[in-house]
Amino acid sequence: MSYGKVIIVCAPSGAGKSTIVKYLLKTFRSLSFSVSVTTREIRSNEVNGKDYYFFTKEKFKKLINQEKLIEWQEVYHGDFKGTLKSEVESLILKKRNIIFDVDVQGGISLKKYFNNLGLSIFIDVSDINILKERLEIRGTDSSKAIKERIFKAREEIKLKNNFDCIVLNDDLNNALNKLKITVNNFLNI
Repeated sequence: MSYGKVIIVCAPSGAGKSTIVKYLLKTFRSLSFSVSVTTREIRSNEVNGKDYYFFTKEKFKKLINQEKLIEWQEVYHGDFKGTLKSEVESLILKKRNIIFDVDVQGGISLKKYFNNLGLSIFIDVSDINILKERLEIRGTDSSKAIKERIFKAREEIKLKNNFDCIVLNDDLNNALNKLKITVNNFLNI
């Protein structure tokens, strides 16, 4: 198996992206998770340096000015996310394949950056109401934030044809089985 390949997993909030990334990390031992940088508040179930690097907006803007990010986006009003060059370089030096859990715009940017070394995957659902339900059950966002996420999801879904692979996640087991085959084929080319 080669190294230096990247799997870019993107989805609207509530589509199951984090669950899928965790599954792929357990299934493919050659994958390492690229920890993104964010300026949003840390959630109670998150660990700084494992789920994200949580930075102030000032520190994030300094990274932009110093060109230390491969890509970055203002994902929600005032909340920024990005991918550190140093994080990716470190994983490549360790001869690892990399998996990203990023927003849709970030995924499109990463695919352009990595080109044929990257497999971009869009996790989709058949109905926007499924996303709303999942976000409400998750219980980490206010009703205002959920409305904002659903609005953004509608825009993100319009971009799904920019990805190499679209996986419907209405049935998690079916989605995981399809992804296992797809990722295995990509990593073993």
